[in-house]
Amino acid sequence: MGLDNTYIRFDWAIKHILRDKANFDILEGFITVLLGEEVKIIELLESESNQDSDTDKFNRVDIKAKNSKGHIIIVEVQLTRQLYYLQRILYGTSKAITEHINIGEKYDQVKKVYSISILYCDYGNGDDYVYHGETRFKGIHTGNDLRVNTKENGIIVQHLPKEVFPEYYLVRVNVYDKIPESPLDEWITYLKSGKVKEDTRTPGLQEVKEKLKYLSMSPKEKREYDAHIDTIMVQNDVLDTAREEGRAEGREEGREEGRAEGRAEERRQTAIKLIELGLPVNTITDVTGLTNSEIEIILQRKKSDFNKNQ
Repeated sequence: MGLDNTYIRFDWAIKHILRDKANFDILEGFITVLLGEEVKIIELLESESNQDSDTDKFNRVDIKAKNSKGHIIIVEVQLTRQLYYLQRILYGTSKAITEHINIGEKYDQVKKVYSISILYCDYGNGDDYVYHGETRFKGIHTGNDLRVNTKENGIIVQHLPKEVFPEYYLVRVNVYDKIPESPLDEWITYLKSGKVKEDTRTPGLQEVKEKLKYLSMSPKEKREYDAHIDTIMVQNDVLDTAREEGRAEGREEGREEGRAEGRAEERRQTAIKLIELGLPVNTITDVTGLTNSEIEIILQRKKSDFNKNQ
């Protein structure tokens, strides 16, 4: 792919460019293709977990939007593996619901939430690259779906629970490896490689070609963007190397104690490398599984070693 055909990665664009109302059409296109229905963003909502630099918080909710139906849509880019990720996105949707209903309002004001996670990291096993989750109540004997009566505009109507409860989409970018055959495939190809078909007619991607060209960036933006890409590459290399070193040490011991120590050493070495990258303690604990106290001990040892060498 030539330089004149290079497009800015989505994970950087969503944080720096797509918040501009003039660029809503890119995000609208992605969500429209994923959900299978046209989405028009009314507004972007504030999110306390948005940060100004990559090292502030790798794991974050990037955009919280509202569509024309009043539904809340959370779009999140996940660059590093985090323990308890499912619990975290559940917390995120729950918080979005409670933030957008006032005390004293009736429950019919509860907003439907769609949580979309774009994952550039491994989260378990599966033979697909997009997973969809929703809440259904099924009869344990009949297998039929429960329908619940609600009142809308003075009329009693029936709703399935999945029409009310949050829905979740997990897009596993790194496991996608195929020739694009659908608009969604085209989008995931862009998410993974930054490539867009020259003759694409996919919603959002036509706008990517117009607005997210690398060569259209200012020199300052290019420096910031290049630094972002370098940070991701270093971080992924550090994590992969540390994990491999830990596994190798466990294998060499040949006993269960050796394997346990190998896993523990893997976590310690990963923590050391992430500390050297300047990541915050809460991110290091999420990645390694170590406690705050264990991280503090490592920090103290590094400080002691540094003072001895002075």
